[in-house]
Amino acid sequence: MTIRIATFNAENLFRRPTVFGLADGELRKEILDDFNELVGLLDKEIYQEADKERIAELIVKHDAHDSEAGSRRPFFVNQPRGGAKLYTVSPTGGPVVKIVAKGRPKWSGWAEMVRGDIGWDAVENTARVIAEVNADILLTVEVEDRLTLDRFNTQVLGGVVGHAPYPFNMLVDGNDSRGIDVGILSRFPITSVRSHIFDSGANGNPVFSRDCPEFEVEVDGDPLWILGNHFKSKGFGRAAENDKRRKAQAKRVKEIYEAALDRSARVVVAGDLNDFLASPPIKLLLDAGLREAMTHESYGANPPGTHGTGKRDEQKLDYLMFSPELWELVTNVGVERRGIWAPRTFPSFATVTSKADQASDHAALFADLDL
Repeated sequence: MTIRIATFNAENLFRRPTVFGLADGELRKEILDDFNELVGLLDKEIYQEADKERIAELIVKHDAHDSEAGSRRPFFVNQPRGGAKLYTVSPTGGPVVKIVAKGRPKWSGWAEMVRGDIGWDAVENTARVIAEVNADILLTVEVEDRLTLDRFNTQVLGGVVGHAPYPFNMLVDGNDSRGIDVGILSRFPITSVRSHIFDSGANGNPVFSRDCPEFEVEVDGDPLWILGNHFKSKGFGRAAENDKRRKAQAKRVKEIYEAALDRSARVVVAGDLNDFLASPPIKLLLDAGLREAMTHESYGANPPGTHGTGKRDEQKLDYLMFSPELWELVTNVGVERRGIWAPRTFPSFATVTSKADQASDHAALFADLDL
């Protein structure tokens, strides 16, 4: 029996933070850095005066306090009615925003990205990529929640595009405050799920930016374990800290992988690992005995990357890694790039005419195995 396993960073299915749609890359990074800083400050047990000043500064800078700002504000602080407040807004004079909470335990609420609808053409093109890949098991990266995944599966993939919907899907909400998660679509039964959202790093905080869900899929009576991942990105924050976080995540995935091998010799590590093939985090996983799909002889001398044009080594972000037993069964590896808009590099679907309606800036990576 031949089955196809794939991974695809869909960049959300229906709604995504509006900041990711900004054409200005520097502005996008600035907003994401500020949001990340704000979330870190809000999590402090006690707010020093300098913390309060900076929290207020970030809120005012991005109109996060202005409920009338509409699409202009990229994020806001949600303060449920009736709960203790983080800040008050002065109607006249004085500081516009005054932080009144003394620390995280003293108020109710959270910082949240403003979301906007994804253009319908882009949604259809996302489904078109999935239909063309036609995987039996597909790891989905950057998906809002399980019900969204289910609706996309039945209404868009199985409805508008006319592809047979997947009978099984699963997603566990992870740690990302933007609500981007790792899920799975499968033609085979998903018999168990293990989440690692509470696994702690050296500092006591969750090691995974999202999660490393373990999906047990029953294929012809035998278990196959898919370890889904979306490592810390390089897109915002300090580079040294991001590198350290990805390496810690890879170390923990290595431990989870080795534990999974005690249950089954058939284990796959998949997803957007946000680093190139020769990087220290990826080397940790390869040193554990995993083999990466795009190094298979069937892939040949095709472009090395999965992001953007895919022409450079550093654009290799998406991975399908196989345990030794599964590696021996791989017969074919491919990358579906036509959902990306890169007209000077490769052809796209006829329905992909710009970055605005591309399915994603990631390609879908797939491998065929003869089980």
